[in-house]
Amino acid sequence: MIIRKMFTFENAHIVRGCSSVKCRSSLHGHSYRVELLFESNFLDNGQMIYDFGLMKQNMKALVESFDHAVALWNGDSKEYIADMKKHSHRWVELPVSPSAEQFSRVIFVMIDKLLKLTSSVNGEKEVKLHSIIVHETQSGYAQCFEADAYSQNMGIIKLEEILFSQEVQNDWADRELWEKIKRSERFVNPQSV
Repeated sequence: MIIRKMFTFENAHIVRGCSSVKCRSSLHGHSYRVELLFESNFLDNGQMIYDFGLMKQNMKALVESFDHAVALWNGDSKEYIADMKKHSHRWVELPVSPSAEQFSRVIFVMIDKLLKLTSSVNGEKEVKLHSIIVHETQSGYAQCFEADAYSQNMGIIKLEEILFSQEVQNDWADRELWEKIKRSERFVNPQSV
């Protein structure tokens, strides 16, 4: 069985090297919808695969890290990156260009790592991240599966190369969230949310 939870965020970016002149040469924004899809052959004590309320904790915080932020590719010009960081309190620096395809891969890697580090306490079993869908526009989206997320052909995404501004981190209930994930610290789901 597959379940899905949707989150939204507003974000600005430039996608260098793409065919569209506007997209590759002008800072612009989108209203993103992100779907997290999970699968399991088991149900927990509440007869759910994974309680949606649990997703409103750290998973939501990670996805909403991109909200009202500028997404920067660390391969862009150093001058551009420095200027964007100078003029925006909220930014996320990525090791890949912030296309819908790469957003779906980045979010997959982040959520997958968090899920694997999280211990459940309500009978959840074998819950796996099925895919991530990132809707960039009303009619266009990218869907990432595990093979895509970790594909060398699409560029390796290293967690330590994903950087969040201090302003983004200040929004997290656990300000050490990302550092804990990078250090592979364990998380335990709460008994009640």
